[in-house]
Amino acid sequence: MLDAASVLSDRVSAAIEAAFGLAGEDPVLRPSQFADTQANAALALAKRIGKNPRDAAAAINDHLDLSDVGTVEVSGPGFLNITVGPEWISGQIAALLADDRLGVPLQERRTIPVDYSAPNVAKEMHVGHLRTTIVGDALVRTLEALGHHVIRQNHIGDWGTPFGMLIEHYLEVGADSAEAALLATDPNAFYQAARAKFDGADDGGAWAVRARERVVQLQAKEPATIEIWHAMIERSKDYFHRIYDALDVTLTDADLAGESTYDPMLADVCTELEDLGLAVVSEGALCVFPEGFTGREGTPLPLIVRKSDGGYGYATTDLATIRHRARTLGADEILYVVGASQALHFRMIFATARAAGWLTREDGTEVVPVHVQIGSVLGEDGKILRTRSGAPLRLSWLLEEAVEKAGAAVAESRPDLSADERADIARQVGIGAVKYADLSVAHDTDYIFDLDRMLALTGSTGPYLQYATARIRSIFRKAGVEPATARETVAVVEPTERTLALALLRYGATVAEVGDARVPHRLAGYLFELAQAFTSFYDACPVLTAPDAATRSSRLALTAATLAVLEHGLDLLGMRSPEQM
Repeated sequence: MLDAASVLSDRVSAAIEAAFGLAGEDPVLRPSQFADTQANAALALAKRIGKNPRDAAAAINDHLDLSDVGTVEVSGPGFLNITVGPEWISGQIAALLADDRLGVPLQERRTIPVDYSAPNVAKEMHVGHLRTTIVGDALVRTLEALGHHVIRQNHIGDWGTPFGMLIEHYLEVGADSAEAALLATDPNAFYQAARAKFDGADDGGAWAVRARERVVQLQAKEPATIEIWHAMIERSKDYFHRIYDALDVTLTDADLAGESTYDPMLADVCTELEDLGLAVVSEGALCVFPEGFTGREGTPLPLIVRKSDGGYGYATTDLATIRHRARTLGADEILYVVGASQALHFRMIFATARAAGWLTREDGTEVVPVHVQIGSVLGEDGKILRTRSGAPLRLSWLLEEAVEKAGAAVAESRPDLSADERADIARQVGIGAVKYADLSVAHDTDYIFDLDRMLALTGSTGPYLQYATARIRSIFRKAGVEPATARETVAVVEPTERTLALALLRYGATVAEVGDARVPHRLAGYLFELAQAFTSFYDACPVLTAPDAATRSSRLALTAATLAVLEHGLDLLGMRSPEQM
């Protein structure tokens, strides 16, 4: 099964090669108000081949065989206006209905570690973690659907100096205390209590001294300290689970690869960089000066891999991480779904890893690291979304608020449902609204968080798409037919049937584009357009009251195909499709 654009692109390119001997030329396909597609390659090629554009278009047309697809005519100064035939569309829709993959291609399998979410142990996830988690999960779902071996990497903050005070506080309050339980319920409260003791002067700083000593014991892997550290991480895992379960993301404990994972590798990383002549001591610190990076005054910009006091920082850990993913995990590509503010840091990390040879395999092929830059979530004032006190907004509160508002709307519109049914719909709609609002904008841009707009049943929103699937299921319930059994031949007669069918055939190419370009917002936009096309079709073409049995069966099949694609696409975005709304 192929979408029209793929078929036409291949056919026009082949005709250009046959006409002028030019292989691999872009057919320059564009939308047209006079046909389904307009090929404008002749205008771009005319000067190179010494012909006027209309003659060039005629020559291409002479070698263009679209007899099994549709019709073509030369128009204007050199356009090829192509109209796809209804028989071809019907055949492709039949193939779509018979294909469990709905046209999503199986690409050449690659191994792709994807670094996303990355919360900190003993700290609450805030709204800043929302986008890395949601975008990352949509990408891994999509890449897996395309046949790739995806390795989820949740690079949690579970190591470093703050753990001295956190462990000391945990030891003091006791593992079975209510305070220790806060790690799973209110991590910020636990952290703030530890910080207050660390900063307090009542004991003359004795507690802070013990906390600093505890850091040394942690780094030395002292057994009792490591045992407490493990207990803290286990408590934090419970908290992570609650957030991930609420968000319907696919991260599990098996995907945890925190900073502590790479601690044993840091000294080796520094030694290897020194041996390669890439790292040198500068002002007491071991630094790499990757080529092409300069400060404000044009001086080389350092990437510090070992501090003057002998400690390591984020750069060292990230270098160990990329080396591990390339060498040990066998990555072909590595995605870092991380905030846009880290762009310079990752460019320097990638440049250093490349200079060290870590991104070049023995066969000479390259491992490709990609920073999938994540923009910010803004409040109505256009600033980073925060509480009134200026603190980062707790992610758990935001999700609870979305579900609560969705619940109020469901209670008002569906009093006929049980409380449990309404609660389930509210959770699916509330979380779906938050996810879609995030995924419907380019991942590297900012957007304003507006729950009322997100939960609207009109416009480009999650509830609008979810309502479309619920509406389709209602049609099949009234028809007394299971969607999976609606597989009759589709007759594309009416304009809205044609528009909907052609939109359905673009699904596989859209998913491939999302995976290749790491752009989940393109899938969100496609699903919205598909839902709009279905609404127009349903308004113009009665399904249950079609004029005859054959037309009814045809339209039910087209409706079933729409439901299958909407459900599959929403699942790739990590969104549920409620049975009813």
